[in-house]
Amino acid sequence: MKNRDQFTFYGGGHRGTETEFGFQAERFGIREVNYSFEGRQPARDKGLTILSPEELKKGDISMEIVSKRMKRDYSEVDKIRKVFQLIFHMVNSGLQVFTVGWIQPDDTVKGGTGWAVELGKLFNRPLSVFDQDRNQWFAWKDNSWVEDLPKIEHSTFVGTGTRNLTDAGKQAIKELFTRSFGA
Repeated sequence: MKNRDQFTFYGGGHRGTETEFGFQAERFGIREVNYSFEGRQPARDKGLTILSPEELKKGDISMEIVSKRMKRDYSEVDKIRKVFQLIFHMVNSGLQVFTVGWIQPDDTVKGGTGWAVELGKLFNRPLSVFDQDRNQWFAWKDNSWVEDLPKIEHSTFVGTGTRNLTDAGKQAIKELFTRSFGA
């Protein structure tokens, strides 16, 4: 069994997937860090770390690059920029990335979760997505998604994803922790 006190989960405290990852981290005795910024009220605030405007800027990137990478346009640029900056800090902190959502035909992942996935690809992190439509975990290997049954293997990891977490997605997160750390 892994020494649980050597692990840290990084999230943003959003409702849905990140809240469930945080709940499971707490249940398994894993240290939890939830990044946020001034004026944002996360659904889960255990281990809350408020990033200053200067810290957030470290995660800044051209929205043109984001749009090209994600193959979509964003209308509320100022609002989404802070969220993308926050996601940068999460992925930059974790050596392994787990997300829950929907893999699209162009191999991106739906919504803001997709930016965490793209950063995971860019940072060459071990990357897993639980696709809620297919009820299956997938890993990004050799530039494509392959079915997988991941485990938490790095001492720092990210858990993020959709706010619209299904029962199957919730169960997948619970089983990920059980597979990784035992009952």
